[in-house]
Amino acid sequence: MNDIHETMMQRALELARRAEGRTSPNPMVGAVLVKDGRIVGEGFHHQAGAPHAEIEALRAAGEAAHGATLYVNLEPCAHHGRTPPCTQALIGAGVCKVHYAVGDPNPLVNGKGHTQLEAAGIGVHGGLLEEAARKLNLPFYKYITQRRPFVTAKFAMSLDGKIATRSGESLWLTNETSRRRVHELRDVVDAILVGTGTVLADDPQLTTRLDRPDVHHPLRIVADSRGRVPRSAQLFEPSLPGKTVLATTAAVDPAHCAKLKASGVDVWMLPADTHHRVSLPALLNELGRHGLLTLLVEGGSELLGAFFAGGLVDRVWAFVAPLIIGGQDAPTPIGGPGVEKLVQALRLGNIEIETLDGDLCIRGDIPQNWQVTPRRMEFMEA
Repeated sequence: MNDIHETMMQRALELARRAEGRTSPNPMVGAVLVKDGRIVGEGFHHQAGAPHAEIEALRAAGEAAHGATLYVNLEPCAHHGRTPPCTQALIGAGVCKVHYAVGDPNPLVNGKGHTQLEAAGIGVHGGLLEEAARKLNLPFYKYITQRRPFVTAKFAMSLDGKIATRSGESLWLTNETSRRRVHELRDVVDAILVGTGTVLADDPQLTTRLDRPDVHHPLRIVADSRGRVPRSAQLFEPSLPGKTVLATTAAVDPAHCAKLKASGVDVWMLPADTHHRVSLPALLNELGRHGLLTLLVEGGSELLGAFFAGGLVDRVWAFVAPLIIGGQDAPTPIGGPGVEKLVQALRLGNIEIETLDGDLCIRGDIPQNWQVTPRRMEFMEA
């Protein structure tokens, strides 16, 4: 019997992931209704404001929902938000049992869904495939508890840890398969951030280039405290799909901002840190206020160094090409002075390694108990 429960919950997780990158500020949720050993309805939450996964499954099941068992990866909501509470819909449809994987940390839910269903005589069970369900929605959990996005640091480097030659040449370190993987990553994040140096050196578009009809273009952000990036930069081009933001400080020329705004660029005026750069905590808070759950930081090395120094990174995607560049003056992915002792180094967990036609993609999570030491903070002050 346990195998059946796990199979159905795994199906709910698979359905939930279909909307990856599309549901912010909501979580990814899938639901499956089972009766007499067969699936009678299923669905997933497509985007904020759309019906929740439970409602999609109920609509698909119709009258067959009466007496059915629901499998859903997140505790059903019990409050009126953009849509009515799912608990009342489940009760009204005559669902007899509910298995959910993990509780909803939203204070408006957080056990209330479980309680309401149980009070209506529905058998409620939580914790099935809890770890997998929690991992799926880590960005949502962070957003609810901290009101900040989940931050992924991405960089590409040679086998000897260089992101460019000593002359600054960096196109292309990785192969076409790796570059496509980056665009697949962009397709499922809410926002993408680069620093001034990256734009001046590479003039990127920061769009998602995939051959599919439903491609998603994340919000493009450049952290430019003094407005050094020219208005002719590609990411400021009005014809690009999606939106671009200049994250800057009071040090910028107001005329520069006015002209960018006139061409459709949003300008976020943020506090500066002690070295007159855009405050990264303030930037993350602003992203949270806009309801964005995920941020991809693509560089350059100074910006990545500041994120790591501030303890602001949650996950790392490192693309490694089988190249040897060499040279003590060739730049590396993470700027700043670095740590003095290996014991101070950051060791990733939950490692995944993917082979991409000869390149490697190494992914890992930052341990939640990792603390920023005074020495690490020197990254921020470099």
